[in-house]
Amino acid sequence: MNVVLGDLPTWNLADLYSSPGGTDLDADLKRAAAEAEAFARDYEGRIVGLDGKALGGAIVRLEAMSDLLGRIGSYAQLYSAQDQSDPERNRFAQDISEKLNDIGSKLLFFRLEINKIEDADLAEKLKAPELAKYAPWLRDARLFRPHQLSDELEKFQHDQSVVGSSAWSRLFDETIARLRYPFGNEMLSEPQILDRLSNKDAAVRKEAAKSFGKVQGDNIAIFSLVTNTLIKDKEIDDRWRKYPRPQSFRNLANVVEDEVVDALAASVKAAYPKLSHRYYKLKARWFGVETMPYWDRNAPLPEHDDRTIPWPEAERIVLDAYNAFSPELAAVGRKFFGSGWIDAPARPGKSPGAFAHPTVPSAHPYLLLNYQGKVRDVMTLAHELGHGVHQVLAARQGPLMADTPLTLAETASVFGEMLTFQSLLKTAPDKATRKAMLAGKVEDMLNTVVRQIAFYDFESRIHMARREGELTPDAIGEIWMAVQKESLGPAFTFDDEYKYYWSYIGHFIHSPFYVYAYAFGDCLVNSLYAAYQAKPDGFQEKYLDMLRSGGVKRHKELLAPFGLDASDPAFWDKGLDVISGFIDELEKL
Repeated sequence: MNVVLGDLPTWNLADLYSSPGGTDLDADLKRAAAEAEAFARDYEGRIVGLDGKALGGAIVRLEAMSDLLGRIGSYAQLYSAQDQSDPERNRFAQDISEKLNDIGSKLLFFRLEINKIEDADLAEKLKAPELAKYAPWLRDARLFRPHQLSDELEKFQHDQSVVGSSAWSRLFDETIARLRYPFGNEMLSEPQILDRLSNKDAAVRKEAAKSFGKVQGDNIAIFSLVTNTLIKDKEIDDRWRKYPRPQSFRNLANVVEDEVVDALAASVKAAYPKLSHRYYKLKARWFGVETMPYWDRNAPLPEHDDRTIPWPEAERIVLDAYNAFSPELAAVGRKFFGSGWIDAPARPGKSPGAFAHPTVPSAHPYLLLNYQGKVRDVMTLAHELGHGVHQVLAARQGPLMADTPLTLAETASVFGEMLTFQSLLKTAPDKATRKAMLAGKVEDMLNTVVRQIAFYDFESRIHMARREGELTPDAIGEIWMAVQKESLGPAFTFDDEYKYYWSYIGHFIHSPFYVYAYAFGDCLVNSLYAAYQAKPDGFQEKYLDMLRSGGVKRHKELLAPFGLDASDPAFWDKGLDVISGFIDELEKL
């Protein structure tokens, strides 16, 4: 037990399997392989000719296998995330990944054949109620029809992925988990050194920033090789599949139109001067300087609430905020505490950052945090709990339709943060505390909106530049510095080592172009929260209905009950105006 933070919870993975060598895991692997063989025997080459009822029955079997395979894969990923520096855990996760890949290759035919059904024929089949239930899944699966390769190539690519992109991603994860950063007399992990960048002592921030940049720079050859290889791998895949641009696959997977994402990115970039440039100029003035070094970006204000918040208090703060909005939302959130669903302590080797892993509908989500007792850590708990609650509510849609597109997956998490922030703001004892809290919220919003769109811009530029040939670490660093200066504005000075700071961001590796989903979610939630404040009656039930929908509805259908439309260019400006309004209030304070 940490005396200051209290008794921090850790995962109980036995809800999934007893152990990596357990007979239950072994039995499920064998059962999954046998069921996949039987499924292929029964259906391969026959999908187009099935009537609606028979096709619905086939999808029921596929759904059950999807749940089983997802449970096995989740266990391996979570077991590895507990200590990514442990070779035995990494070996186990890779073995499971390869076994699941082999089983998955036997099922690949199903989606390929689904896409060979003609539209009119499918419309006829959908008249059968057994199939009609899966209409949203079929709709989204068939989005990729124009980009499908031959059956043989699809199977080859599926089999080859474990030694292709997945292997490079694993190298990145294991490298980051292994790195240690000198700080004083200590050697810190990545989450620990990055936490020092928001320390109230300027000397601590500077030492942490320099150490982090030095170690990333010492390892930049590996990070550059991984990045160059994965971008080239993606370019080859995009070319074969005839995607018009590097972002197209992500937008299609997110079920969002290119022009909607373009409008979001353009709105945010046009707002840089009235958001980040204006706020950081204000912050420099508070610090009594014209310009700040880059390590002061997340520096707390002198009035900042720098107390350490023990875990039980963090739990109470977040659940009280959820409860004030909706007792039902809080009741779902309460299930995560005291049940082994959260792993909170920061440990060497543990996966950095924070995430909510949905696992499968027959189990429950798991949250990973690196909790160190800061107000920001409480906000991270509120964020990840929002994901977890969303995943629990959407589970009723079943393994194939519970997953929400990434653009909407950030809605519940950011909304949970907003509820928690507004709750804390109401209890601010004085003007100085209110100012510090507002400033903290603005910085979080800038990190979520401006910073993530800058990341998206950086990715867009390096993916295009890579098409001309391999990029040197210096070339990648130059693009990074240009984007950072544009987005953060003239209030900052950047030392040379900052050019390596792109190299730790896992989203560039694991999910290219994922990052705009954060900005999408934040702006969407700002608009949603404004709708809630304007008309609170009946809002909670509409909101919970939206979360329960999982992946069944598109963003237009989901937002219509709130009178919102993300395809309207003015929509994004509404969300950005909320951030601008907070900065207006800070200028007055």
